[in-house]
Amino acid sequence: MLNNAILITGAGKRLGFALAKALHCIETPVVISYRTDHPQIQQLRELGVHCIQGDFANDDGIQAFNQLITAQYQSLKAIIHNASDWMAESAELKPSEVMAKMLQVHVQAPYQLNLGLQPLLLNYQRQANSAADIIHLTDYIVDKGSKKHIAYAASKAALANLTLSFSTLLAPLVKVNSIAPSLLMFNADDDDNYQQKALKKSLMQITPGAGEGVEAVQYLLNSRYITGTTIHLDGGRHLA
Repeated sequence: MLNNAILITGAGKRLGFALAKALHCIETPVVISYRTDHPQIQQLRELGVHCIQGDFANDDGIQAFNQLITAQYQSLKAIIHNASDWMAESAELKPSEVMAKMLQVHVQAPYQLNLGLQPLLLNYQRQANSAADIIHLTDYIVDKGSKKHIAYAASKAALANLTLSFSTLLAPLVKVNSIAPSLLMFNADDDDNYQQKALKKSLMQITPGAGEGVEAVQYLLNSRYITGTTIHLDGGRHLA
């Protein structure tokens, strides 16, 4: 049985990948979930990160992942909920399907994993005499909404609300917080016109990269006092 691990969901790409690389060490092993195998997953395996394929698209998949973690780990230092899906409303999908998919990955999975793995977080607190952590990765549009991604925004808002409930439920043994990023990095296929328009939406007008998210996570993990709050990584976008 392994101890003191950090679990990161959806860590195969972008911020999750950067988090797995940055947080993994001998004293604190990292275990991740991923949907599909690809070269970055192999990179993490070579670093010693424990990579488990997980399908959070249905409740059976969530519970199966819960059971795998419980069978192999005695304690968890932290759970970082990074798994996400970006789906817009469209004529091809029924609104009920879009909402169900967004709620499944952004609400059902964190909700069930937090409850199912709660004993492992409490085991860490008893062993280390220090609070364990849950961190939810939400989105800046939680406070603004979205015309094109209504279900996505609503599901991320529900995830932010889970932070409030779980921080109250688990205090003082587990700290529970959210990080709400905006544009940390571009995708490879984002053209120059899109990039320039996107940059002008924030006061800082830069993409700081995944490192900004990694530093925010490390700040929360190192804190002994912060719980029930949200760190906004939006470059002042809410004021622009």
